Amino acid sequence: QVQLVESGGGSVEAGGSLRLSCAASGYTVSGNSMAWFRQVPGKEREGVAGILLYGSTTYADSVKGRLTISKDPTKNTLYLQMNSLKPEDTGKYYCAARRGWSFRALSRDEYNYWGQGTQVTVSS
Repeated sequence: QVQLVESGGGSVEAGGSLRLSCAASGYTVSGNSMAWFRQVPGKEREGVAGILLYGSTTYADSVKGRLTISKDPTKNTLYLQMNSLKPEDTGKYYCAARRGWSFRALSRDEYNYWGQGTQVTVSS
């Protein structure tokens, strides 16, 4: 059974940093596409960062240059390093996973497995 457990969320001031982690069990982070999604109340869950084939990455325009997605196969964990945070980054962040690769790494429909989410709140 696949389990994805996020951690690392919290409350920070604008300009601050956080690192989110997604620990996987029953699933191997290597060789599969994974992503981070953000959801705010009343809006659809949107992709912010994804890992595609051979470790290449893709980002939503709103987070480029500030957020970095990465994997550590030795820990079977996905990360999201968040720097220069803005109030509009506020939301619940979800880790998403699938079997195999996808070139549509920021599309919700591509993923079968989801974590429970971790809240990020950025104050101005």
